[in-house]
Order: sequence, then C-alpha cells, then structure tokens
Amino acid sequence: MGLLKEGINEVIATTHQNAAPMGIIMRNEKLRMVLFHGSHTAERIISGGWVVANFIFDPVMYVTTAFDDLSAEAFIEERAGEFTVERLCSCEAWGAYKAKVERNTRQNLLISLEPLWEEIGNLGLHPVNRGFNSIIDATVHGTRYKVTRDKRLLDLIEYHAGIIKKCGGGRESEALSLLFDYIDYP
Repeated sequence: MGLLKEGINEVIATTHQNAAPMGIIMRNEKLRMVLFHGSHTAERIISGGWVVANFIFDPVMYVTTAFDDLSAEAFIEERAGEFTVERLCSCEAWGAYKAKVERNTRQNLLISLEPLWEEIGNLGLHPVNRGFNSIIDATVHGTRYKVTRDKRLLDLIEYHAGIIKKCGGGRESEALSLLFDYIDYP
C-alpha cells in the first residue's frame, strides 16, 4: 500500500454519505487518525468500521467538505475486502481502510487503520503550490475559529490569506472567498 507517506497525509475522508478533510498519520508504518467526539466522521467510523482516503487536489473541495455536506451524487460505492465503502466520484486516487477505535479519551478518539484497497484513477501532476497548502492550513484554523472566535486563529487565517493571494491561482482564490463566507469573515 503506497498512497500514504510518512507524516500527516491531508486527504478528504469519506464514510457513509459523509466527507471531511482529515489528516491520516503514518508513523513507523502504522496508520492512525485522531477524531473529535461528536463529529459525523467519528460516529460513522464507529458504526461502519471503515474510512476511505480520497486524494483530491481541489482547494474548493477541501473548504466545502470542512463546513458543509455534499450531495449523495458526489459519492460512489466500491467494494473493499468485506466492506462496501463510499468514495468521492471526483477523486484522483483512493484508499479504503478498516477502522477501529484504538483509544477513547474525553476529547478525542485515536483510530487505527488497516489497508483494504487502493486504486489510482486519473492521477495528475501537482507541483507544490504554497497557495494550495495555505488553503489547507487556513481551513483547519477556520473550523476552529468558527467554534471559538479566537482572534489568534483569525490572525493565522489572515496570514495564510496573504500567501493564497500571492501564490495561489483562481481556484485557491475561490476557495479563500468561500472560507471567508463560512467563517463570517469581518
């Protein structure tokens, strides 16, 4: 299984009729995710026992799935081992994983992942783009800012907005505008 690399891999994770940006952690050849209690992703991983990592390089999709639900038409069923899983129609590659709660704390769940299936579809070349990378960071800060309204998070979002405006393209600019709408940017 080779789609994920050492470190934290940013993907759009899917469970049953649910998509959200997630980091899949690979350390010492072990795969894990950390999820917050009460999220749709956590609930569906617990009930379904699987998750799919969708490899997508569309910054708008990262922002949209962080704050909103996708329509049923965005998903397609696939068979992966003993599971029928759902991936995103628009992904370039995907990997399905059996998911099990390894540790349950008051704040979050540590989920261990076991590879079931990987498939590369229409994978394109994606040069490093600081604007795209900053959309990922700004979106993470945005999800936290929406809940806490912490001024320090807003400062970080504004910092990344500067990089997006300088280094990103049209799609990154569209994603930033969408992010500002979702967080009710002043």
